[in-house]
Amino acid sequence: MPLPSAYAPRLWIKISMSVLIVGSTALDSIKTPTSENPKLLGGSASHAAVAASFFGPVRLVGVVGDDFPKQYVKLYERHGIDLGGLQMLPGKTFHWSGEYELNMDNRRTLLTELGVFETFTPTLPKTHQSSPYVLLANIAPSLQSHVLDQMRRPKFIVADTMDLWLNIALKDLLALIKRVDAFVLNESEAHQLTEKNNMLHAAREIHKLGPKYVIIKKGHNGAMLSGPSGLFLAPAYPLDCVMDPTGAGDSFVGGMMGYLAATSGPVEKKMRRAMIYGSVVASFCCEGFGLTKTTKVKRRDIDKRVRELEKLIRF
Repeated sequence: MPLPSAYAPRLWIKISMSVLIVGSTALDSIKTPTSENPKLLGGSASHAAVAASFFGPVRLVGVVGDDFPKQYVKLYERHGIDLGGLQMLPGKTFHWSGEYELNMDNRRTLLTELGVFETFTPTLPKTHQSSPYVLLANIAPSLQSHVLDQMRRPKFIVADTMDLWLNIALKDLLALIKRVDAFVLNESEAHQLTEKNNMLHAAREIHKLGPKYVIIKKGHNGAMLSGPSGLFLAPAYPLDCVMDPTGAGDSFVGGMMGYLAATSGPVEKKMRRAMIYGSVVASFCCEGFGLTKTTKVKRRDIDKRVRELEKLIRF
């Protein structure tokens, strides 16, 4: 059943188009060389939805178990996230546990408990089916396609993925890519999909599969965009200390989509700045465990870092 309508989005003074975000909602247990943090709010949809919420209204579609902490529901509420599409079912919430090495780049999975997520089928409320901006955060490509089957002429569709689906659901993923405007993946996934070591060559091959825009995430080196206006390199905001990079990629694409939906004009003319905003939101994610830092950020903090990043890259 969906969560009650009391968790409705706040009213936005600035007129913005809504962003529909579908993905995983999870409890993450994260271990680093210096700290352990059990059952933090996580999942691709959670990170992306909070990131997008700084710019305008967000509709989250996902599933949680009856063990899902009430304080996390209230956290969503504080960010004005519409939970009308979040199912709460009897059973356990998807739980992932991972451990990072000292360099904070390499990690290994310690435990994965799918819980109610194992049988999740995203069902969109009628109010969500006309959402103009759609972010298909990282879930099985068959479920991402199922979401698109329920949509009514969205303006802009972005899909994110991971290596798992390249290994076990490549046919479904290739069918999905044909239906989206922008496809997001990281460098190793781009290499796996195209068998190209050069990311310029990889992007060209992915364009042939359908998407108008290809975004290749490069971790702490930022991201590369390939689109109708050519190439763009979005740098990462430099950080003194990375506490936890979990969810940074989801925060990046969520922040990007939030900015696109909140600003007027053609997508092509605002995509580059949207990626910079996404990069900055992701930087806040890395400074805390899970969503602990991101949820304390204000929009003015994001705008300040964007200005700082502009000064760093201007020449």
